[in-house]
Amino acid sequence: MIKAIYFLTACLLTCSISYAGEGISAETESITIPFGGNAWVSKNANARIRKDGLSNWSGSTDVVSVYFRTESAGQVELSLRLSVPEGKSKISVTAAGSTFEKEVANLGAAVLKIGTIDIGQAGYVKVELRGLSKTGHVYAEVSDLIVSGSALSAGSAYVKNNEGNYFHWGRRGPSVHLGYKMPKEAENVQWFYNEIMVPEGEDKLGTYFMANGFSGGYFGMQVNSPTERRVLFSIWSPFNTDDPKSIPDSLKVVLKKKGSTTNTGEFGNEGSGGQSYLFYPWKAGKRYAFLIGAQPDSLKKTTIYTAYFKDIEKGLWQLVASFERPKSGTYLKGLHSFLENFSPDTGDQSRKGTYTNQWAVDNKGIWHEVTTAAFTADATARINYRKDYAGGTDGTFFYLKNCGFFNEFTPIQTVLERKSSGDKHPDIDFKKLP
Repeated sequence: MIKAIYFLTACLLTCSISYAGEGISAETESITIPFGGNAWVSKNANARIRKDGLSNWSGSTDVVSVYFRTESAGQVELSLRLSVPEGKSKISVTAAGSTFEKEVANLGAAVLKIGTIDIGQAGYVKVELRGLSKTGHVYAEVSDLIVSGSALSAGSAYVKNNEGNYFHWGRRGPSVHLGYKMPKEAENVQWFYNEIMVPEGEDKLGTYFMANGFSGGYFGMQVNSPTERRVLFSIWSPFNTDDPKSIPDSLKVVLKKKGSTTNTGEFGNEGSGGQSYLFYPWKAGKRYAFLIGAQPDSLKKTTIYTAYFKDIEKGLWQLVASFERPKSGTYLKGLHSFLENFSPDTGDQSRKGTYTNQWAVDNKGIWHEVTTAAFTADATARINYRKDYAGGTDGTFFYLKNCGFFNEFTPIQTVLERKSSGDKHPDIDFKKLP
């Protein structure tokens, strides 16, 4: 991010270009929104968003979008901190139904005043940049959107800086979770059953719809590319590292068995451990079942976790994998689901997953329906960098929603209660599972 005071060359085309802060009253609320953590470019654009801002903005059809949220209605004045490496350019800026056209030719970075917009209610504001003409290679290089005005008086939300790599995490968007509350009588949970249905159009690239999470790992399905989808099951090692090669042999997760089409290996970067996955062409609008089992050994202090997946239309359980985790020796704990975007380039697109028919089976074989969950969100939400997160219920299912800069959000720690699916639990003969 460019922070110094810059020399402005003499060849300015408009008097609206000024140094940062010029013309802004000391009493006026003002925020500086770095493009590195708050902007996206249109599909197939030449432009790129990097840590220091917008670069290679050269395509005539490139659309650059930057977002911020206000907590009240009012007016705001928009400005851009930018430079033009060569020649002169004409650009347009659109926000809240108003479009402004500006000519720029400053070699050094300076603040270009764009104009004032009216914001009718609290919520997200989308600012779009387009290039109209240029004599140089790019329209401009832009580091920040500067916003000031009365609509900021009650607060704002945006990714403020890159401390803790938050340009990456902020562009990924907030992850959201359901922490299931087990019935009091459900002691020593040996099996947990859950179903996911992704509504049509919500299966965005880079999404992990995680069904069965627990204190040692997680199990769900992903959108990995336009043509590839996976069912993923991972177990964390108790050794705290992001490098799986550094795990001592005594603390490694050990593969016990796997399905005939399952790929297995190790994972790192967000903790480390054992990983398994199926390539599976799951589809939005259809239901899929996930079953996780725990077989603890209190003497060895290990637990074998086994994951099964079922396409409900086809009706057959598939073994994904079975891993033994050291330093465990307990039944299933901390059961939860989550919705995560792992692709920063798609953090401006909303996604939604529905989770239903949750059942816990104790070590005596008794089934317990699970109808209560606490809604939570990750640090990106908790520090108020993004507020496009939600969770709720609709009849017999819970839902999670995130990203895309929608306005209504669910307070963190909201307790959710879905309707019962009925007394009949899924029909599973555990002894006949593959």
